[in-house]
Amino acid sequence: MAMIVVLAAIIIFTGQAAFAFDDGDWQYWNTESASVKLADEWKASVEQEFRWGDDMHNPYYNHTDVGIAYSGLADWFDLSVNYRHINEEKSGGWKTEYQPNINGTIKWKFQDFSFSNKSRFEFREREDADEVWQYRNKLSITPPIILTEYKIQPYVADETFFDSDSQELNRNRFFSGLTFNITKTLKGELYYLWQRSKSSSSGKWTDYNAVGTKLKIAF
Repeated sequence: MAMIVVLAAIIIFTGQAAFAFDDGDWQYWNTESASVKLADEWKASVEQEFRWGDDMHNPYYNHTDVGIAYSGLADWFDLSVNYRHINEEKSGGWKTEYQPNINGTIKWKFQDFSFSNKSRFEFREREDADEVWQYRNKLSITPPIILTEYKIQPYVADETFFDSDSQELNRNRFFSGLTFNITKTLKGELYYLWQRSKSSSSGKWTDYNAVGTKLKIAF
């Protein structure tokens, strides 16, 4: 009986270690997306993202996102309606989240700097967890710098998360990266991300560092 208890404890401990990454963990995030113009000011898109944690060794997250975007309301405003299907490995195994979301992005320029502010409202229907609303706001700044024939441009961005369940800001992401053209229709992106998240159970803040890559093709 004692041996069974010991074995069970080992299994539980090692299982939790695989999903609860250490504070300061380094991760790799990869995103690939495609968009197609449906008509003037309308386009459809699909995106897939995969994340590896535990110093980039453990694949623990993936999502597929499909959406329709409309840019005809104003030159400075884009609107999109999306659905995101998320699979994430947690201590109890792989869990699924069904997430419809609506996005509004305001764009402007100042002193040749390009700014965008994206607001997202998400309804999170989570397996083995309560349904919640989440608000995300992402401010991006692109300086007037374009390098080489590949049109390499640096940018910085900051994104905050507000959760309706905890009624507080519980996550922040800082981005710093480069976008560039590979071909006329294919674009790439390389970035560093610093994510700081607050645990809903312990209240402890945990930091993740991520290196990210993106490929975007437009038809």
